[in-house]
Amino acid sequence: MGYSKKFSYLTEGQHFDASTHVIVTFYMEAKDDFNRCAEAVAAESSVGTWTDTEGLDEALFMKYAARVFDIEKFDQKSGIIKVAYPLALFETDNIPQLLADVAGNVFGMRELANLRVRDVELPESFVRANKGPAFGIPGIRETLGIYDRPLLGTIIKPKVGLPTSEHVRIAYEAWVGGVDIVKDDENLSDQDFNPFYERVNQTLEARRKAERVTGQKKLYCPNISARISEMYARAKFVREMGGRAAMIDIVTTGYSGVQFMRDQQMNLILHGHRAMHGAFTHSDKHGIAMLVFAKLARLAGIDQLHTGTVVGKMEGTEEEVTKIDTFLRGDWFGMKPTMPIASGGLHPGHLPRLVEILGKDVIINLGGGIHGHPDGVSAGAKAARQALDAVLEGKTLSEYSQKHPELAGALKKWGEFGKQEGKESEKGTYVHALVKSPALSVAKRSKTDVLKL
Repeated sequence: MGYSKKFSYLTEGQHFDASTHVIVTFYMEAKDDFNRCAEAVAAESSVGTWTDTEGLDEALFMKYAARVFDIEKFDQKSGIIKVAYPLALFETDNIPQLLADVAGNVFGMRELANLRVRDVELPESFVRANKGPAFGIPGIRETLGIYDRPLLGTIIKPKVGLPTSEHVRIAYEAWVGGVDIVKDDENLSDQDFNPFYERVNQTLEARRKAERVTGQKKLYCPNISARISEMYARAKFVREMGGRAAMIDIVTTGYSGVQFMRDQQMNLILHGHRAMHGAFTHSDKHGIAMLVFAKLARLAGIDQLHTGTVVGKMEGTEEEVTKIDTFLRGDWFGMKPTMPIASGGLHPGHLPRLVEILGKDVIINLGGGIHGHPDGVSAGAKAARQALDAVLEGKTLSEYSQKHPELAGALKKWGEFGKQEGKESEKGTYVHALVKSPALSVAKRSKTDVLKL
């Protein structure tokens, strides 16, 4: 099947101006002819279809056609191609349209055996058309008053099933033990056993009490992910109750949902969870790379984003994770930087290696590695903070644990990464007046109802 008898989408060696084109890097495996398949990718995602059409004249083709300008073959049927898309094809503040173009119908073409979007390079005018993070790394650090170390977070575990009172108790103990940030997990929303509005109201009261006890600012990131109208109502409630942050499952909610929440200017740090990303990122031959999702998350307005741990339970090589984190923290035409989050299967014994790999501008989340401590949540939080303090003071965990029994208990259970392991160790736009939540009526308890902990 030829994509045009008049024009060729293959222009190998031609230069395209990065200020006027979106450049996409694909890994591609063809079922038959590689070059013909590459041409099909460029055609299908721009002006072409399976045959010549009446409206496709030379002027239109030259102005709007995507072009394959770089080919690196691994063998006769696989390799890397780079495709240049004229900026005129895009609505530059519309991330769904960008994805529909470069990662849309092309994935369904019969000519392809595999296709993976490895990278998307956006010109300055495209980036500047989007708001990006409202807070970014500087704003997060200013909110918490912490400027010189990694931030320490936890995820309430078990992730679902806990009643509100237990969720609140665990959050409070973690904060008082030394954690900076507490977050909901990706599938906790507004279930009967732990209603959203009740949970937020009481957990924020626990946060205030923890701040009084510790003298330090704390952050709670409740999961507001839902249909957009309800998501707006939840975010509004979080803000009204004195919250400083909200979490969004960015893949399941969609980038338009993220952009919508960023547009509301609610003065909330947006915490991006990447639930379901593995459906796209797991294979190195097919789907969309996490680097692409990270770029779009920053573009849409996410302030802090899960990116991988290298040493935990989630996949992601050191090269891949550090490349993503470097991008999120780096300059991007003046857009505020997004803070990476390392989360998944971590315990205190991982912290020396994590800080060595990921640096200080990172949030380190420990879930089971805090709540699974043999002496309970408070001891688990203290152990995590002690491990971080040991790293910052240039001491080994073994040395530090001699005078810190909570860390000693964690190391006994899980060990230290790279050393002898513990017995359980691993080897602008605003919303219309259409959004009212029916659940709000049961939520607004008096702020004088001080939580008894």
